[in-house]
Amino acid sequence: MRCIRIQSLIHSVFTLLWIGFLPSTPLVRADASNMNRYFYSGDGRLRLYSEKNGKSFSGTYRLGPGTYDESALRKICRVFDAPDHTPNIHLSLRLLEFIDFLQDSLKPDALVTITSGYRNPEYNTGLRNRGGLAAKASLHQYGMAADLIMEGVHPRTLWDAVKALEFGGAGYYHGKTVHLDVGPARSWDETTSGVGTGISDDNKLIGLVTDYDIYRPGMTVMLRFIRMTAFPIGVLPEFSLVRQDGNRAGNTILTFKPRFAVPEKGSCMQFGNIEQMAAIRWALPKTLTPGRYAIRAGFCGVEWEAMPVQIETPEIEIRK
Repeated sequence: MRCIRIQSLIHSVFTLLWIGFLPSTPLVRADASNMNRYFYSGDGRLRLYSEKNGKSFSGTYRLGPGTYDESALRKICRVFDAPDHTPNIHLSLRLLEFIDFLQDSLKPDALVTITSGYRNPEYNTGLRNRGGLAAKASLHQYGMAADLIMEGVHPRTLWDAVKALEFGGAGYYHGKTVHLDVGPARSWDETTSGVGTGISDDNKLIGLVTDYDIYRPGMTVMLRFIRMTAFPIGVLPEFSLVRQDGNRAGNTILTFKPRFAVPEKGSCMQFGNIEQMAAIRWALPKTLTPGRYAIRAGFCGVEWEAMPVQIETPEIEIRK
């Protein structure tokens, strides 16, 4: 069984993870010191409780800008009902920071109860088959979503706060929980969720995300595809870096071949499952000009007519 993707792992530590070794010391990213990595971050402290398995976490998970405590992250994985003992990681640190940001903004130190965290694809499919409100392309499968209750905060207040930010997804079914995710900006309730309508069939909503929002030149970007609903999927092995600000907005700055989790074969990479489409790595050029960018990927050998021809990540920022 797979472990959750904790996107805080730096490239050098990821290499150790890949061969099955986890250090017992905090994860310190020396090249990211004094730099937050996400557009929405909290104070690095959370109080979490799982309604499903009874596990809890209370304390600090971020020791400073760009520095995360591996032991704390393991405990948080368990609260999200995700395995923490295999080298392939799956809990989005962006989600954790976003929950922290919302907690600090709405009610500092409030207990956050997780009612549904990580779901492996098999469990998510079973939930759908039993009539549950589980989307076919659910971001729970990528460790990028959680259904939760924030102590002392009305769920409608939480839902409205996320909508106002125009960041991530927020679902409210007029009960005690709110769905939060760090996918595209959108919101819905029980009447507009789209579950069961085929909205995501044939990879209509396929996306591409980075591990962080903010980088420095020379840092390694970790990419993964999300919201896949049909396989196989063909991906062009050459990606593009696209400028998003200034006079060059929309221009392709350069093209590159990232390192995939599976061996590169031919001019059209073929992928058969979610895990194969994760852990894609590329080192940013050391001479890259600061600014806002997106990374673009294209598809090939398309077997699904509704699937887009190409997609881009959300904006990332390059800082000195």
